[in-house]
Amino acid sequence: MSPVRRCSRTACGRPAVATLTYVYADSTAVLGPLATYAEPHCYDLCAEHSERLTAPRGWEVVRLSDPSAPTRPSGDDLEALANAVREAARPHDRGADGRGGGPQTADPAGVARRGHLRVLRSPES
Repeated sequence: MSPVRRCSRTACGRPAVATLTYVYADSTAVLGPLATYAEPHCYDLCAEHSERLTAPRGWEVVRLSDPSAPTRPSGDDLEALANAVREAARPHDRGADGRGGGPQTADPAGVARRGHLRVLRSPES
């Protein structure tokens, strides 16, 4: 028998990452981290099937998070990353007049800059 538990969905052979348990008395489906061992009345699901899980009408789905699992970046994290990239892309060199080179500058190597973009001349020219 394979040491990796597989998804319980028919015709799905992907590795299981979550365990689904039904609490019939509360009309609740509980989806949590993969259980330590397989139990007869629980269902192991792969990542795709666990994300697409829906419950019957009138039932509630409770998704328990795994504290050891990597978290997805929040909106604040993504905004901070975008701001850091924008800051790194700003030209920091100043001309002799201290104003920078305006919207477009050129250096002696033949590289034209416009904002954070560079245009390189072809080696043939």
